[in-house]
Amino acid sequence: MSDELWVFGYGSLMWRPGFAFVERAPATLAGRRRAFCIYSVHHRGTYARPGLVLGLAPGGSVRGAAYRIAPADWASVYAYLMEREQPTETYIEARRFVRLADGRRVECLVFLSDAHHPQWAGALSLKRQAQLIAGATGLSGRNVDYLRDLVEHLGQEGIVDRSMQRLLGLVEGIIPPL
Repeated sequence: MSDELWVFGYGSLMWRPGFAFVERAPATLAGRRRAFCIYSVHHRGTYARPGLVLGLAPGGSVRGAAYRIAPADWASVYAYLMEREQPTETYIEARRFVRLADGRRVECLVFLSDAHHPQWAGALSLKRQAQLIAGATGLSGRNVDYLRDLVEHLGQEGIVDRSMQRLLGLVEGIIPPL
């Protein structure tokens, strides 16, 4: 086992990591999929009007990005990630192996969705996800902007996620364009 320190991102960590890293590589995590399965009452919604944020739900696989962190930076990166990813402790911190685009297999820190947390939304229909996302705003802005950023940045990475594209289409059918 390697003593390298890696972090896996599948959502906004892909385009806005916010921490120092020495290497970034496309990566795939098996056994989990990208899903709007967490009610957001902090970053993209409120307790009165929750939105949805991404989680790693069981099943499938997910393409994202892996970041190798210098050992000297690990403590500050880890503290930053705990503040960013765990404001309401909706995720389970775990270590999972991912496959990098160049074939390497590395162990990463990942944040898995906690299906036992009160903010677990589970497998909502696309229509219900669209309704929640269309009307929610939190400390980090409008929920729809998070979804738009996701679809745009996934495309820039060469990742086509048809369910996210369909979801964005449904949301844009609910709210007027900017």
